[in-house]
Amino acid sequence: MKTIRNYAYAAILAVSALSFAPTASAQGPAHGKFTLPHEVHWGNATLAAGDYTFSFDPDNGSRMLTISKVSGARAGFMVLVPNRDDSKRSDQSRIVLAATPGGSYVSALQLPEFGMTLHFKVPSDLSERPIAKAGNPASALGQ
Repeated sequence: MKTIRNYAYAAILAVSALSFAPTASAQGPAHGKFTLPHEVHWGNATLAAGDYTFSFDPDNGSRMLTISKVSGARAGFMVLVPNRDDSKRSDQSRIVLAATPGGSYVSALQLPEFGMTLHFKVPSDLSERPIAKAGNPASALGQ
């Protein structure tokens, strides 16, 4: 039941985050803004709920997406873009989420206005997630 709720929540986030308004230009980097209704993981960064702007320049040789929080406490993030595809103009601008037991992760940012989709890594090995807290063995034995 919790898994279904996570997927539903991720779907709602994807739809609501698409108050997403990219701004197209013939030259220069892809850029726009979006709103996150709850915390998400994006690469190694954790983004709190709020309003953000982003910028990505595929022509500068760097594969970094720059994200800036513009509401509340300001913050900036740089996220590695491991893979980029071409997208069709008929696609919709959106943030694609993957629901995991560790939370929601951004798996793609679709930017058809700029002719690209940016893909991000989502952890597949959840064994790194702590499942128990280590204690002092001596205190557990009553010593």
